[in-house]
Amino acid sequence: MDIFKRISEYQAESERLAWTGNFKEYIELLRKDPSPAMTAHARVYEMIESYGVEEVGGRKTYKFFEQEIFGLDRAVEKLVEEYFHSAARRLDVRKRILLLMGPVSGGKSTIVTMLKKGLERFSRTQKGAVYSIKGCPMHEDPLHLIPHELRAEIEKELGVRIEGNLCPSCQMRLNTEYNGQIESVLVERVFISEDNRVGIGTFSPSDPKSQDIADLTGSIDFSTITEFGSESDPRAYRFDGELNKANRGLMEFQEMLKCDEKFLWNLLSLTQEGNFKAGRFALISADELIVAHTNESEYKSFIANKKNEALQSRMIVMPIPYNLKVSEEEKIYTKLISQSDMRHIHIAPHALRSAAIFSILTRLKETKKQGMDLVKKMRMYDGQEVEGFKEADLKEMQNEYIEEGMSGIDPRYVINRISSALIKQDMQCINALDVLRALKDGLDQHPSITKEERERYLNFISIARKEYDSLAKKEIQKAFVYSFEESARTLFENYLDNIEAYCNWAKIKDPLTGEEMDPDERLMRSIEEQIGVSENAKKAFREEILIRISSYSRKGKKFDFTSHERLREAVEKKLFADLKDIVKITTSTKTPDESQLKRINEVTKRLIDEHHYCPVCANELLRYVGSLLNR
Repeated sequence: MDIFKRISEYQAESERLAWTGNFKEYIELLRKDPSPAMTAHARVYEMIESYGVEEVGGRKTYKFFEQEIFGLDRAVEKLVEEYFHSAARRLDVRKRILLLMGPVSGGKSTIVTMLKKGLERFSRTQKGAVYSIKGCPMHEDPLHLIPHELRAEIEKELGVRIEGNLCPSCQMRLNTEYNGQIESVLVERVFISEDNRVGIGTFSPSDPKSQDIADLTGSIDFSTITEFGSESDPRAYRFDGELNKANRGLMEFQEMLKCDEKFLWNLLSLTQEGNFKAGRFALISADELIVAHTNESEYKSFIANKKNEALQSRMIVMPIPYNLKVSEEEKIYTKLISQSDMRHIHIAPHALRSAAIFSILTRLKETKKQGMDLVKKMRMYDGQEVEGFKEADLKEMQNEYIEEGMSGIDPRYVINRISSALIKQDMQCINALDVLRALKDGLDQHPSITKEERERYLNFISIARKEYDSLAKKEIQKAFVYSFEESARTLFENYLDNIEAYCNWAKIKDPLTGEEMDPDERLMRSIEEQIGVSENAKKAFREEILIRISSYSRKGKKFDFTSHERLREAVEKKLFADLKDIVKITTSTKTPDESQLKRINEVTKRLIDEHHYCPVCANELLRYVGSLLNR
């Protein structure tokens, strides 16, 4: 790759996108495409939509958030539909501050960062193009040049809405530089950029004694007062506060409720009327989406203070809970580790999953549903089937506790503990036991958990260990069964012959003697029991498989060992049960003979080639499962 060629191509692209013209030319541009006149809220919504939307099971999934936000589909859907979509359609929610409220490390800051980066990219597209009055310190909408008395007619003509007034600087420049000739005012295309302070503002609370309101609204330039003679002259004022620079885009308030009250008063007028007060000027118009984030305890303290009622009524509070899906939690850890310099250390399969199981268990609340424990609930939340429960039960549990996911172990703690395991000297690979050990050791140092919580969390680590033991045995089971693949297929075909005869009230012919026999009930039950098919349910299970075979046949497809997931699992478990003694001897013997060594090598090769193990963790898994089977 030619680095400097890529840089020059990028610069050339920026030059190609640049546009400068007068206001008359800008109006002609709007006639062809009115999208540059959209509001900041509409721009954010259109940006999210531009990445695509999928509807699965009556729920919308927004692809914009897919790469960074995991397991928060319900919260994100509510955020986009109830706030961004409504605000984009100019409903009253656009006159509210969006407050993301949730536990630490839950994704609030990530969502805001994504919105900012997304806006930057979107402003470089045709659909997201932003135009402003050239030289305006607030990158103002050129349509503000149109007198209020003419706006209704021009809105109808162009198919746009015009809201807001010229800033003090542009009012003066219109008269001094352009002699009131609106059509001559220069307009340019601008690109939203946090670095260049165009369309994105960020305010972070600091010491109230040293922080100045000018950080938000700009300040007087005392060096120019002698030149211009008045503090109310726009040329003697710096329109460089965060609210000024966020115009046309997004204003982020970090830890908003930690701010001193005087910094929040400006937001009362900005949210409701779309303007704010600065210096000795009339109200200054600003079109910006205000998004803030805070934790639950800060929010409760805020709403408890009666003085905050006016601001509270101007907020839309969106809860952002922790993720409650094990598979999605695993993705969070994978993402965070991939951003580090420890990628050379191999992480064994199921290591991150074990950590995720522990995390999710700490966040779930016990359900009142009979027969449902936390482990079953965790599996259902993760999209797995649990016998005896249906989709309706899942939805009922999800709506049982509004606050579920607002407490528990946060991803930062887990990733800190994984980091401590990764950083140990001479480590080529870490497995689930290393990770669970690190999590357990870290509980003693965790500053904010009580003794009772610690006991609960230790119990969850034990449950995560049991889940890993089950996964480890299943992994070895599969690897061994594949080395007896022919046996598995023979058992599978034998089972199908028997259930076909059973459902058709027919006999089975012995392939050697030709003798007709009744279907082998013992064989069928020995397979079905492996996956918990009861005596009462066996007939329905067998008929369902025959229907599946018939369906495959009509479509010209072959029904084989991989066609029915539960049946395949049952056959593998049955074969593994039959092979258990062989596996036990093979994995635990210290001096394997030639045939055992050959089998160990076959299983290790399959673990490495097909299940993403490395030689170190494959051998560790074999030894560990051997010890489990010998207990």
